[in-house]
Amino acid sequence: MSVTKEDVLSALSRVGLPGGDTLVSRDMIRAVTINGDSVSFVVEAPTPEIATQMEGARKAAEAVVMELDGVSKVSAALTAHGPAAKAPPPNLKIGGHPKPQDGPTKPSGVQRILAIGSGKGGVGKSTVSSNLAVALAKQGRKVGLLDADIYGPSQPRMMGVNKRPASPDGKTIIPLHAHGVTLMSIGFMMEEGKAVVWRGPMLMGALQQMLGQVEWGELDVLLVDLPPGTGDVQLTLCTKSELTGAIVVSTPQDVALIDARKALDMFATLKTPVLGLIENMSMFVCPDCGSEHQIFGQGGVAAEADKMGVPLLGALPIDLDTRLAGDGGTPIAAGDSAMAQAYAKIAEGLIKGGMA
Repeated sequence: MSVTKEDVLSALSRVGLPGGDTLVSRDMIRAVTINGDSVSFVVEAPTPEIATQMEGARKAAEAVVMELDGVSKVSAALTAHGPAAKAPPPNLKIGGHPKPQDGPTKPSGVQRILAIGSGKGGVGKSTVSSNLAVALAKQGRKVGLLDADIYGPSQPRMMGVNKRPASPDGKTIIPLHAHGVTLMSIGFMMEEGKAVVWRGPMLMGALQQMLGQVEWGELDVLLVDLPPGTGDVQLTLCTKSELTGAIVVSTPQDVALIDARKALDMFATLKTPVLGLIENMSMFVCPDCGSEHQIFGQGGVAAEADKMGVPLLGALPIDLDTRLAGDGGTPIAAGDSAMAQAYAKIAEGLIKGGMA
Protein backbone atom coordinates (compact mmCIF):
# COMPACT_ATOMS: atom_id res chain seq x y z
CA MET A 1 0.00 0.00 0.00
CA SER A 2 1.39 3.39 -1.01
CA VAL A 3 2.02 6.08 1.63
CA THR A 4 -0.28 9.10 1.80
CA LYS A 5 0.23 12.71 2.85
CA GLU A 6 -1.80 12.03 5.99
CA ASP A 7 0.61 9.19 6.86
CA VAL A 8 3.56 11.55 6.51
CA LEU A 9 1.98 14.27 8.66
CA SER A 10 0.99 11.71 11.30
CA ALA A 11 4.59 10.54 11.50
CA LEU A 12 5.93 14.08 11.67
CA SER A 13 3.54 14.89 14.51
CA ARG A 14 5.79 12.71 16.66
CA VAL A 15 8.82 14.99 16.14
CA GLY A 16 8.85 17.11 19.28
CA LEU A 17 10.12 20.64 19.77
CA PRO A 18 11.15 22.52 22.91
CA GLY A 19 8.09 23.58 24.87
CA GLY A 20 6.04 20.46 24.05
CA ASP A 21 5.00 21.39 20.50
CA THR A 22 5.66 19.33 17.37
CA LEU A 23 6.56 20.17 13.80
CA VAL A 24 2.92 19.68 12.82
CA SER A 25 1.30 21.54 15.72
CA ARG A 26 3.61 24.51 15.03
CA ASP A 27 2.60 24.36 11.33
CA MET A 28 6.18 24.05 10.10
CA ILE A 29 5.67 21.45 7.38
CA ARG A 30 5.39 22.64 3.78
CA ALA A 31 5.28 21.13 0.29
CA VAL A 32 4.82 17.41 1.11
CA THR A 33 5.47 15.55 -2.14
CA ILE A 34 5.09 11.76 -2.66
CA ASN A 35 6.52 10.15 -5.76
CA GLY A 36 6.21 6.35 -5.55
CA ASP A 37 8.39 5.31 -2.61
CA SER A 38 10.11 8.72 -2.39
CA VAL A 39 8.91 11.45 0.00
CA SER A 40 10.10 15.05 0.23
CA PHE A 41 8.96 17.98 2.31
CA VAL A 42 10.14 21.29 3.73
CA VAL A 43 10.57 22.21 7.38
CA GLU A 44 9.99 25.98 7.60
CA ALA A 45 11.33 27.72 10.70
CA PRO A 46 9.78 31.04 11.78
CA THR A 47 13.09 32.94 11.58
CA PRO A 48 16.56 32.35 10.14
CA GLU A 49 17.94 32.35 13.70
CA ILE A 50 15.67 29.49 14.77
CA ALA A 51 16.46 27.58 11.57
CA THR A 52 20.14 27.38 12.57
CA GLN A 53 19.06 25.43 15.68
CA MET A 54 16.78 22.93 13.91
CA GLU A 55 19.14 20.62 12.07
CA GLY A 56 18.45 17.91 14.64
CA ALA A 57 14.70 18.23 14.15
CA ARG A 58 15.15 18.02 10.37
CA LYS A 59 17.09 14.74 10.68
CA ALA A 60 14.52 13.37 13.13
CA ALA A 61 11.76 14.24 10.66
CA GLU A 62 13.50 12.32 7.91
CA ALA A 63 13.95 9.35 10.23
CA VAL A 64 10.31 9.03 11.32
CA VAL A 65 9.05 9.24 7.74
CA MET A 66 11.60 6.63 6.62
CA GLU A 67 10.02 4.21 9.10
CA LEU A 68 6.72 4.28 7.17
CA ASP A 69 5.86 1.19 5.10
CA GLY A 70 6.48 1.72 1.40
CA VAL A 71 9.03 4.54 1.88
CA SER A 72 12.61 3.99 0.76
CA LYS A 73 13.83 7.56 0.32
CA VAL A 74 13.17 10.77 2.30
CA SER A 75 14.41 14.29 1.66
CA ALA A 76 13.66 17.12 4.13
CA ALA A 77 14.81 20.65 3.38
CA LEU A 78 15.18 23.25 6.14
CA THR A 79 14.22 26.83 5.39
CA ALA A 80 13.16 29.92 7.29
CA HIS A 81 10.19 32.22 7.06
CA GLY A 82 10.98 35.79 8.07
CA PRO A 83 9.24 39.13 7.62
CA ALA A 84 9.46 40.36 4.07
CA ALA A 85 12.11 42.96 3.63
CA LYS A 86 10.52 46.34 3.59
CA ALA A 87 11.13 48.30 0.44
CA PRO A 88 12.75 51.62 1.16
CA PRO A 89 10.38 54.55 0.77
CA PRO A 90 10.62 56.30 -2.59
CA ASN A 91 13.42 58.83 -2.57
CA LEU A 92 11.54 62.03 -3.37
CA LYS A 93 13.91 64.95 -3.61
CA ILE A 94 12.74 68.51 -4.07
CA GLY A 95 15.06 71.01 -5.69
CA GLY A 96 17.84 70.67 -8.20
CA HIS A 97 18.37 72.10 -11.63
CA PRO A 98 15.19 72.46 -13.69
CA LYS A 99 14.55 70.05 -16.55
CA PRO A 100 14.43 71.42 -20.10
CA GLN A 101 10.96 72.05 -21.46
CA ASP A 102 9.80 73.18 -24.88
CA GLY A 103 7.67 76.09 -23.70
CA PRO A 104 5.23 77.25 -21.05
CA THR A 105 3.19 74.40 -19.60
CA LYS A 106 0.21 73.91 -17.33
CA PRO A 107 -0.52 70.92 -15.07
CA SER A 108 -2.97 68.49 -16.61
CA GLY A 109 -6.51 69.16 -15.42
CA VAL A 110 -5.81 72.70 -14.19
CA GLN A 111 -7.93 75.28 -16.00
CA ARG A 112 -6.37 78.53 -14.73
CA ILE A 113 -3.24 79.56 -12.84
CA LEU A 114 -3.33 82.79 -10.85
CA ALA A 115 -0.14 84.20 -9.35
CA ILE A 116 -0.56 86.23 -6.18
CA GLY A 117 2.41 88.53 -5.72
CA SER A 118 3.65 91.57 -3.88
CA GLY A 119 6.54 93.94 -4.25
CA LYS A 120 7.70 93.43 -0.68
CA GLY A 121 7.13 91.20 2.31
CA GLY A 122 4.86 91.92 5.22
CA VAL A 123 1.83 93.10 3.28
CA GLY A 124 -0.24 89.97 3.98
CA LYS A 125 0.09 88.26 0.62
CA SER A 126 0.11 84.74 2.06
CA THR A 127 -2.86 85.53 4.30
CA VAL A 128 -4.76 86.81 1.28
CA SER A 129 -3.76 83.72 -0.74
CA SER A 130 -4.97 81.19 1.84
CA ASN A 131 -8.22 83.01 2.56
CA LEU A 132 -8.96 83.60 -1.10
CA ALA A 133 -8.40 79.89 -1.83
CA VAL A 134 -10.81 78.90 0.93
CA ALA A 135 -13.37 81.53 -0.14
CA LEU A 136 -13.30 80.21 -3.71
CA ALA A 137 -13.68 76.63 -2.50
CA LYS A 138 -16.70 77.62 -0.39
CA GLN A 139 -18.34 78.93 -3.56
CA GLY A 140 -18.00 75.55 -5.25
CA ARG A 141 -14.77 76.02 -7.17
CA LYS A 142 -12.15 73.29 -7.29
CA VAL A 143 -9.13 75.14 -5.94
CA GLY A 144 -5.44 74.39 -5.55
CA LEU A 145 -2.94 76.44 -3.57
CA LEU A 146 0.77 76.23 -4.33
CA ASP A 147 3.02 77.84 -1.74
CA ALA A 148 5.90 79.00 -3.94
CA ASP A 149 7.50 81.11 -1.21
CA ILE A 150 10.44 78.71 -1.01
CA TYR A 151 12.43 80.60 1.61
CA GLY A 152 9.47 81.46 3.85
CA PRO A 153 6.60 78.99 3.33
CA SER A 154 3.60 80.04 5.43
CA GLN A 155 0.76 77.93 4.08
CA PRO A 156 1.40 74.78 6.17
CA ARG A 157 0.75 76.83 9.30
CA MET A 158 -2.06 78.97 7.87
CA MET A 159 -3.92 75.98 6.43
CA GLY A 160 -3.32 73.78 9.48
CA VAL A 161 -1.45 70.98 7.69
CA ASN A 162 1.90 69.52 8.74
CA LYS A 163 2.08 66.13 6.99
CA ARG A 164 4.60 65.06 4.38
CA PRO A 165 3.07 64.42 0.93
CA ALA A 166 3.18 60.83 -0.28
CA SER A 167 5.06 59.73 -3.38
CA PRO A 168 4.28 56.27 -4.78
CA ASP A 169 7.25 56.21 -7.13
CA GLY A 170 9.71 58.90 -6.05
CA LYS A 171 8.52 61.15 -8.86
CA THR A 172 4.79 61.75 -8.54
CA ILE A 173 3.76 63.87 -5.54
CA ILE A 174 0.36 63.38 -3.91
CA PRO A 175 -0.77 66.76 -2.55
CA LEU A 176 -2.49 67.38 0.76
CA HIS A 177 -5.97 68.81 1.38
CA ALA A 178 -7.47 71.21 3.90
CA HIS A 179 -10.60 73.37 4.04
CA GLY A 180 -11.64 72.17 0.58
CA VAL A 181 -8.33 73.22 -1.00
CA THR A 182 -5.65 71.03 -2.61
CA LEU A 183 -2.26 72.04 -1.18
CA MET A 184 1.43 71.84 -1.92
CA SER A 185 4.26 73.66 -0.18
CA ILE A 186 8.00 73.23 0.18
CA GLY A 187 7.21 73.55 3.88
CA PHE A 188 5.68 70.06 3.81
CA MET A 189 9.03 68.65 2.69
CA MET A 190 11.23 70.41 5.25
CA GLU A 191 11.56 70.20 9.01
CA GLU A 192 9.82 73.20 10.59
CA GLY A 193 12.36 75.86 11.43
CA LYS A 194 14.96 74.51 9.00
CA ALA A 195 16.23 77.09 6.55
CA VAL A 196 16.21 76.51 2.80
CA VAL A 197 19.65 77.59 1.62
CA TRP A 198 19.47 77.24 -2.16
CA ARG A 199 20.74 79.12 -5.15
CA GLY A 200 18.50 80.16 -8.02
CA PRO A 201 18.64 76.92 -10.06
CA MET A 202 17.49 74.90 -7.04
CA LEU A 203 14.54 77.26 -6.56
CA MET A 204 13.56 76.96 -10.19
CA GLY A 205 13.85 73.17 -10.09
CA ALA A 206 11.67 72.98 -6.98
CA LEU A 207 8.99 75.17 -8.53
CA GLN A 208 9.02 73.08 -11.70
CA GLN A 209 8.56 69.92 -9.61
CA MET A 210 5.71 71.35 -7.54
CA LEU A 211 3.91 72.43 -10.68
CA GLY A 212 4.60 69.44 -12.91
CA GLN A 213 5.02 66.42 -10.61
CA VAL A 214 2.13 67.08 -8.22
CA GLU A 215 -1.10 65.22 -8.95
CA TRP A 216 -3.27 68.33 -8.82
CA GLY A 217 -6.30 66.61 -10.31
CA GLU A 218 -9.13 68.58 -11.90
CA LEU A 219 -8.95 72.21 -10.73
CA ASP A 220 -10.86 75.30 -11.79
CA VAL A 221 -8.02 77.45 -10.53
CA LEU A 222 -4.57 77.03 -9.01
CA LEU A 223 -3.45 79.94 -6.84
CA VAL A 224 0.30 80.40 -6.55
CA ASP A 225 1.48 82.24 -3.45
CA LEU A 226 4.67 83.87 -4.70
CA PRO A 227 7.56 85.05 -2.56
CA PRO A 228 7.88 88.83 -2.21
CA GLY A 229 9.93 90.76 -4.72
CA THR A 230 10.87 90.17 -8.34
CA GLY A 231 13.28 87.23 -8.27
CA ASP A 232 13.93 83.79 -9.72
CA VAL A 233 10.65 82.17 -8.69
CA GLN A 234 8.57 84.90 -10.33
CA LEU A 235 10.68 84.75 -13.48
CA THR A 236 10.35 80.96 -13.68
CA LEU A 237 6.62 80.94 -13.09
CA CYS A 238 5.90 83.65 -15.66
CA THR A 239 8.08 82.16 -18.38
CA LYS A 240 7.67 78.41 -17.79
CA SER A 241 3.96 78.11 -17.00
CA GLU A 242 0.76 79.14 -18.74
CA LEU A 243 -0.33 81.83 -16.30
CA THR A 244 -3.84 83.18 -16.60
CA GLY A 245 -2.73 86.33 -14.82
CA ALA A 246 -1.49 87.87 -11.61
CA ILE A 247 -3.01 89.60 -8.59
CA VAL A 248 -0.87 92.09 -6.68
CA VAL A 249 -1.37 92.65 -2.95
CA SER A 250 -0.17 95.83 -1.26
CA THR A 251 -0.80 97.96 1.78
CA PRO A 252 -1.82 101.55 1.02
CA GLN A 253 1.23 103.49 2.26
CA ASP A 254 3.74 104.99 -0.15
CA VAL A 255 6.65 102.77 0.93
CA ALA A 256 4.69 99.62 0.05
CA LEU A 257 3.35 101.10 -3.18
CA ILE A 258 6.88 101.85 -4.40
CA ASP A 259 7.63 98.12 -4.32
CA ALA A 260 4.18 97.16 -5.59
CA ARG A 261 4.85 99.23 -8.70
CA LYS A 262 8.02 97.19 -9.26
CA ALA A 263 5.98 93.99 -9.10
CA LEU A 264 3.50 95.46 -11.56
CA ASP A 265 6.34 96.44 -13.88
CA MET A 266 7.82 92.95 -13.61
CA PHE A 267 4.55 91.32 -14.68
CA ALA A 268 4.27 93.79 -17.57
CA THR A 269 7.83 93.02 -18.66
CA LEU A 270 7.11 89.28 -18.56
CA LYS A 271 3.85 89.82 -20.47
CA THR A 272 1.73 88.47 -17.64
CA PRO A 273 -1.63 90.26 -17.38
CA VAL A 274 -2.42 91.84 -14.02
CA LEU A 275 -6.01 90.91 -13.23
CA GLY A 276 -6.39 93.29 -10.32
CA LEU A 277 -5.02 94.72 -7.10
CA ILE A 278 -6.00 94.05 -3.49
CA GLU A 279 -5.48 96.67 -0.81
CA ASN A 280 -4.71 94.88 2.44
CA MET A 281 -4.65 96.47 5.91
CA SER A 282 -6.74 99.25 4.42
CA MET A 283 -8.01 100.40 7.82
CA PHE A 284 -8.36 99.36 11.43
CA VAL A 285 -11.77 99.23 13.07
CA CYS A 286 -11.51 99.66 16.83
CA PRO A 287 -13.27 96.73 18.51
CA ASP A 288 -14.17 98.90 21.51
CA CYS A 289 -15.64 102.02 19.93
CA GLY A 290 -16.11 101.03 16.29
CA SER A 291 -14.15 103.98 14.95
CA GLU A 292 -12.00 103.57 11.83
CA HIS A 293 -8.29 104.36 11.77
CA GLN A 294 -6.21 104.48 8.58
CA ILE A 295 -2.96 103.22 10.11
CA PHE A 296 -1.23 102.80 6.76
CA GLY A 297 -3.23 105.45 4.95
CA GLN A 298 -6.09 104.53 2.69
CA GLY A 299 -6.85 104.50 -1.00
CA GLY A 300 -3.29 104.29 -2.27
CA VAL A 301 -3.83 100.93 -3.95
CA ALA A 302 -7.16 102.06 -5.36
CA ALA A 303 -5.46 105.09 -6.92
CA GLU A 304 -2.74 102.86 -8.39
CA ALA A 305 -5.35 100.50 -9.84
CA ASP A 306 -7.19 103.43 -11.39
CA LYS A 307 -3.95 104.74 -12.85
CA MET A 308 -3.18 101.36 -14.43
CA GLY A 309 -6.71 100.75 -15.60
CA VAL A 310 -7.07 97.47 -13.70
CA PRO A 311 -9.74 96.53 -11.15
CA LEU A 312 -9.41 97.07 -7.43
CA LEU A 313 -10.56 93.62 -6.36
CA GLY A 314 -11.07 94.51 -2.74
CA ALA A 315 -9.97 96.52 0.30
CA LEU A 316 -9.41 94.43 3.43
CA PRO A 317 -9.07 95.92 6.92
CA ILE A 318 -6.32 94.95 9.33
CA ASP A 319 -8.00 92.50 11.67
CA LEU A 320 -6.91 90.66 14.81
CA ASP A 321 -9.20 87.69 14.21
CA THR A 322 -7.69 87.16 10.75
CA ARG A 323 -4.24 86.90 12.28
CA LEU A 324 -5.41 84.55 15.03
CA ALA A 325 -7.24 82.34 12.51
CA GLY A 326 -4.16 82.10 10.31
CA ASP A 327 -1.91 81.21 13.23
CA GLY A 328 -4.45 78.62 14.31
CA GLY A 329 -4.58 76.86 10.95
CA THR A 330 -8.16 77.72 9.98
CA PRO A 331 -8.34 80.73 7.62
CA ILE A 332 -10.98 83.23 8.63
CA ALA A 333 -12.65 82.80 5.23
CA ALA A 334 -13.77 79.37 6.40
CA GLY A 335 -16.25 81.02 8.80
CA ASP A 336 -19.04 83.53 8.29
CA SER A 337 -17.68 86.69 9.94
CA ALA A 338 -17.51 90.10 8.29
CA MET A 339 -13.95 89.33 7.15
CA ALA A 340 -15.10 86.00 5.68
CA GLN A 341 -17.75 87.92 3.75
CA ALA A 342 -15.11 90.36 2.49
CA TYR A 343 -13.08 87.49 1.05
CA ALA A 344 -16.25 85.90 -0.33
CA LYS A 345 -16.96 89.14 -2.19
CA ILE A 346 -13.50 89.13 -3.79
CA ALA A 347 -13.92 85.45 -4.73
CA GLU A 348 -17.33 86.15 -6.24
CA GLY A 349 -15.83 88.93 -8.35
CA LEU A 350 -13.10 86.63 -9.66
CA ILE A 351 -15.65 83.96 -10.57
CA LYS A 352 -17.99 86.41 -12.30
CA GLY A 353 -15.04 87.85 -14.21
CA GLY A 354 -14.06 84.40 -15.49
CA MET A 355 -10.77 84.53 -13.63
CA ALA A 356 -11.50 81.65 -11.26
